[in-house]
Formats: sequence, structure tokens, C-alpha cells
Amino acid sequence: MKVVLHAGAHVTDEDLLVRCLTDNADLLAEHGTLAPHPVTYRKLLRDILQDMQQGRGLAEARKSLMDAIGLNATTERLVLSNPGLFGTPKMAASAGILYSAAEERLAALDAILAGAELELFIAIRNPATFLPAIFRQSPVASFSELMRGKKPETVRWSEMIIRVRTAFPDMPITLWCNEDTPLIWAEVVRELAGLDPTASFEGEFLLLSSIMSEVGMKRFHTYLESHPGMTEVQKRRVIAAFLDKFAEEEAIEEELDLPGWTDDLVDRLSDLYDEDVYNIQRIPGVQVITP
Repeated sequence: MKVVLHAGAHVTDEDLLVRCLTDNADLLAEHGTLAPHPVTYRKLLRDILQDMQQGRGLAEARKSLMDAIGLNATTERLVLSNPGLFGTPKMAASAGILYSAAEERLAALDAILAGAELELFIAIRNPATFLPAIFRQSPVASFSELMRGKKPETVRWSEMIIRVRTAFPDMPITLWCNEDTPLIWAEVVRELAGLDPTASFEGEFLLLSSIMSEVGMKRFHTYLESHPGMTEVQKRRVIAAFLDKFAEEEAIEEELDLPGWTDDLVDRLSDLYDEDVYNIQRIPGVQVITP
């Protein structure tokens, strides 16, 4: 059995992906995929990981998890989604290191799910917007307390991915940029669910509807109906064009209100992020979904 671990990251799709998967439970079941509702396993899994540190038996932990999610004999692919899989928002960027507990958490999950083939799926986000958003969710008094003296320019997603790749050299990793998600949403859903590249599913434009005006969505659907048979690449071009004209500004604008978070710093971090993504694409065993 394959177990897909969708580890967020924090402040990316805000559970829209797992909502889309659960809305398509019957379709997924036809393909041997189970994506249980997060309420059935998130708290339980957190408790199990904590108990393991106190010596709780693996067999007991495995049974309680499988019973909770309703695993059955026909399940070939299990999808577990949790932006907190690698820790709390504070742990997401503590001391300027992204998800320092990722390898430890994966090792624990590998032990719990012994015999399963693990796959990691994760969205990354420009540190220029990720760090302020994570700080707002962290119980620290100041941004400097979160970073512990490290400069935001030192933050690299590639550092985290290399750590995970080193610890789990054979585990497939699929990654995408949160900024690209509106354009590649359908592909991300299909990859997570193990569906065919052109399979239809409910919620193909779920994310789009959350960031585009009602008028824009109506015109978008009208355009699709009048242009049947478009390829995925063509659809992405159409989505980009409609977003350019009908995106809801308040839905896509980022609040960057940290002291010292100047336009120059945002530009520097964005350039470093682009370079970091380029480097990630060259890490063996990492699939990067791009528009």
C-alpha cells in the first residue's frame, strides 16, 4: 500500500485540497484510493506521535490509526493530509530553519506505517510572504524571537528538501509552489489521488472560485462550455487570463506588516526563492509540478 503524506505546508491551501479529495470519495474509491476526513486522524496521529516518545508500542499505534481511518482490503493508496505534520507554526521556521522536525516525524510515521510505501507531497511558499504569515500564527512576542537572530535571507526550502531526501533517499517527493496552485490545481489533485492525468473530478475549479469574482467565474465557465476539448495547458492559459482580469484583490493580496519588511527585502527574498526553486528541481527524486 502507498501512503501519501500531504504535509501542507502551513498557510498554503488552507485544507482546500483535502476537502476536494473527500468530496470525491466515491471516485477515489473506484481507483483504490482512500482520503479519510482529517477529523478522523489528525488529533489521533498527533497523540500517537507524542505517545511514541514515551515508549508506546508501534502495533497498538498502528491498529488505532487504521481503525480510525476505516482502512479496508481494497485500499491501495491512502492519503493523509495535515499542514502540522512536521510541527506547529512556530516549528515551521524556528531559528530560520524550515520544519526542523521533518525527518524525525517521517521516521516515526515510517515506523507506524511499517511496510507501506511513503510518498511526500508539500507546497512551498515564498519566504517573503510565508514568514510573516507563520509569525502571525506563532505564540512568540516578536519576529526576532521566532528567527533567533537568523536573517530571512538565509531561509531555504531546498535545505529542508535535501534533509528529507538524505534521510529517505527512496521516498518520492512531489512539490509545488503555492503561488502556482491556481494554475496547477487540477494536476495537484490528480497526483495526490492517483488519478489519470485527464480524469474529471468534482471541484476542479474549487480554488479558483475562492479567489475570483462571481462575475469572473460565470464568464470563465461560459468560456469553457464554448471551447470544449481544451488541453490542460490551454486551460491554464485561460485561467491565467481570467485571474488577471477578475481576481479578487483582497483574496490574493498578502499582508506584509512586519517591521523592516521593505519592498527591497521582499524583492530580494523573491529572487532568492526563484533561485531556490530552480535548485530544488535538480534534487534527484523530487518532482516539481509547474504551470
